[in-house]
Amino acid sequence: QSQSSLVLDVQPMRGSRVLSRLVHGGLHAQRLGRAPMFARLPHAHPPLRLLCTGSKSGDDDGEDGHHRSPAATAVAEASDDAPTAEPVDIDDDSGDTLVKYDPENISTMPPVLVFPFSTRPLFPGVYQPCEVTHEGLVAALIAAHSSSHPFIGVFLPQPDDKGEVPELTHISDQSQVHEVGTLAQITRLTQTPKGVQILLLGGRRVKLDRVIQSSPVMMAKVEEAKDEESEDGDGPSLAKAYSMEVMQTIKEILKLNPFFKEQMQMILERTEIHESGKLADFGAALTTADAQALQEVLSTLNVTERIEKTLLLLKKELELSKLQSEISKQVEDKMSANQRRYMLMEQLKHIKKELGLEKDDKETLVTKFTERIAGRELPVEATKTIEEELAKLQLLEPASSEFNVTRNYLDWLTALPWGIYSEENFELARADKILAQDHYGLEDIKERILEFIAVGALVGSTQGKIMCFVGPPGVGKTSIGKSIAKALNREFFRFSVGGLTDVAEIKGHRRTYVGAMPGKLIQCLKATGNANPVVLIDEVDKLGRGYQGDPASALLEVLDPSQNETFMDHYLDVPIDLSKVLFLCTANVVDTIPGPLLDRMELIRLSGYIQDEKVQIARRYLEPTARKTMGLREQHMHLEDEALIELIQGYCREAGVRNLQKHVERICRKVALKVVKASQPPVAEAEVSAVVESVEGAVAEGAAAEGAAGGEGADAKGFT
Repeated sequence: QSQSSLVLDVQPMRGSRVLSRLVHGGLHAQRLGRAPMFARLPHAHPPLRLLCTGSKSGDDDGEDGHHRSPAATAVAEASDDAPTAEPVDIDDDSGDTLVKYDPENISTMPPVLVFPFSTRPLFPGVYQPCEVTHEGLVAALIAAHSSSHPFIGVFLPQPDDKGEVPELTHISDQSQVHEVGTLAQITRLTQTPKGVQILLLGGRRVKLDRVIQSSPVMMAKVEEAKDEESEDGDGPSLAKAYSMEVMQTIKEILKLNPFFKEQMQMILERTEIHESGKLADFGAALTTADAQALQEVLSTLNVTERIEKTLLLLKKELELSKLQSEISKQVEDKMSANQRRYMLMEQLKHIKKELGLEKDDKETLVTKFTERIAGRELPVEATKTIEEELAKLQLLEPASSEFNVTRNYLDWLTALPWGIYSEENFELARADKILAQDHYGLEDIKERILEFIAVGALVGSTQGKIMCFVGPPGVGKTSIGKSIAKALNREFFRFSVGGLTDVAEIKGHRRTYVGAMPGKLIQCLKATGNANPVVLIDEVDKLGRGYQGDPASALLEVLDPSQNETFMDHYLDVPIDLSKVLFLCTANVVDTIPGPLLDRMELIRLSGYIQDEKVQIARRYLEPTARKTMGLREQHMHLEDEALIELIQGYCREAGVRNLQKHVERICRKVALKVVKASQPPVAEAEVSAVVESVEGAVAEGAAAEGAAGGEGADAKGFT
């Protein structure tokens, strides 16, 4: 018909429904039950012609990397035998309807909505889906779709100062859009939560005549922009020559693009190329040119000039397809199994980097390690070792095992608190108050810590000390360590050496071993983040000895003030200064502590608590802590002095208070049970009897029903 640009004769088949969808690179035919729009063919009808139209698909790429241009769709239309005055409805179950109009009556049509479409111009015969969310446009589109003239004017907005097409949702002035646009029919409208989705079919070129209204949306009268022929006599022949070249260029593009190649070539072989204007629109719609270049084609009314511009766009598209095909071929020729794996790994690395998960890149690691030690005061040996290992890391491949060993080594070496010390407290009153908050008695230990603070206040700095608290279990040797760290305003770290038989736990593993790591003392410095923490070595009298060495001998270097300034860990293998660390050791007896180790420690003996001290400890610390743990208040329970004395004399006669704490907690649990029982109303005996009777009745009914269904077999199974 007058709108067709590419024509394919299709003989009608009984009961068939066909939709031909034209996409750049080929024609895709599918059953109309899955298509968004289709035509129903009668049982007996003249041959049909497919009107090839297109819609934008963006700069999409196929799965194999080939370039796709804007999609196009072929709509079944009546042949030349059908009268043009009669509208042809293309209808289906989804409600799509195409309404034909007489082009001569465009000027007599009512005002149409001026619709800004910023992506690319809409060419005649091209389908274009889009989504609209602007309230005014949504209302106007719904009104137009439901009227007898479901047409709107689609115009491309004018470019901004940067040469880019702005995303306009509303037009308030005629100068905001190009003069030439397309009169489009709304073939489908679907309402969505955000607005509407519409499917437009481009009709004729139109020009804005005059604006009828500009708010809330622009309504304007349009006039048809008719094609113009060249004034010279060579115009028709030149246009035909351009048309043949356009056809040939499209065929060459198809050779490079495998999408629907056979179907597209079949259409091109049967296309009537004498309609140069329609062919120019069709060719321009196939390209992926920018919006301004396509608008120039749409605005060109001279057919010869228009098809010339289309040919230039197609030639650029051909060169792009050739280049892309050449690149794809080169990549495929060079790609092997290892290269493909490498490419996938690089893509994975890029994805991890975008998500912030990439941590193993050499440059990232070097930057991280360098930033860690920036501004730190490192010993000369440590600085030299770090620089050598960083240079070594940059030369290693990430896949090598040595790379991971070097990375882990640098991670530990740079994570240590080189030159970082806690600001110490030299206020005796504050320290005395903190020590008295959590512990009653222990006057010897408290006095020794206050002496340590006093010496530091006079000297201006403190040195590390090694103290050993010796006493029976439960007298507070371990817990006093936390209070000492709090009083000195230092970090606290505790580890037990009871039963320890491996020297590597103290001095670390050699780096040559798989899973090697530093010893407990280096882990302590990293965990606390300070070079002067309080380190409690618990159960030092229970050190073991095995085939892996003697841990007690390994502690000699750690607990010697003259040697721990240059402590050497087997893993780090650089001198570490432990002279600022306050070491506290605990032991129950001194008989099992080796003599050389005992000689390096300052012993502070703790005797057991007397009865009055236990009462005060229970009153001040044990009872409030137990009540808080069990969720009780002071009004729920209170232990009198007589009860505590009876409890201590009858059940807790040991030197410490650990057993006393257990009995106080047991009493609190008993009280908690009574409190909960008192808060819940008791269940009446009558209610319990009723529940039991109902359950027994249900069981009896179920057994009787099963017995009736099973007969003698059920009785044999023991149902009653």
